Amino acid sequence: MKFHPTSVHGAYLVELERRGDERGFFARSFCRDEFTSSGLVANFVQVNESRSAKRGTLRGLHYQLGAAAEAKLVRAISGALYDVLVDLRPDSPTYLGWCGAELNTDNRLAMYVPRGVAHAVLTLADNTEALYFVSAFYAPTQERGVRWNDPRFAITWPIVPEEVSAKDQAWPDFSPEFHGVEQLRGLL
Repeated sequence: MKFHPTSVHGAYLVELERRGDERGFFARSFCRDEFTSSGLVANFVQVNESRSAKRGTLRGLHYQLGAAAEAKLVRAISGALYDVLVDLRPDSPTYLGWCGAELNTDNRLAMYVPRGVAHAVLTLADNTEALYFVSAFYAPTQERGVRWNDPRFAITWPIVPEEVSAKDQAWPDFSPEFHGVEQLRGLL
């Protein structure tokens, strides 16, 4: 695997190193030793899947606080999505910065999302499925979110989201106090 740094500190696009012939290819999509030697969290405790029927479906921006803070490895297993990260770690050199990348079945890229970073996906094709490896169990009392179109972040989405859950529409604009960012300190 090749780890390409993004503009968010500690986040990486993960590229497969394909070994192929006329039959197709073989590649590892995860290797604990390679992740660990690159300084990334490699202890995943859950694998989640999401499927969105319509292009323009947005899920996020989500994260969890404290011990429930999750590192994620996200890949599109069908269709295409735009993966967005917002750095909410107050001691990060990229605090409040964001990055985005297209993940699809042709480029086979994955996004490594460090703990303390809010995450969202926007589908770019109908019937898009994403697979998420996560390092912490879901803790509803520790879940937080930031509104996807908060002007503070000025995220440039490649298309206008058309399907957004009531819960994701209701997340407030960012404020350090409300969003508990002090609990994200030290997650670098």
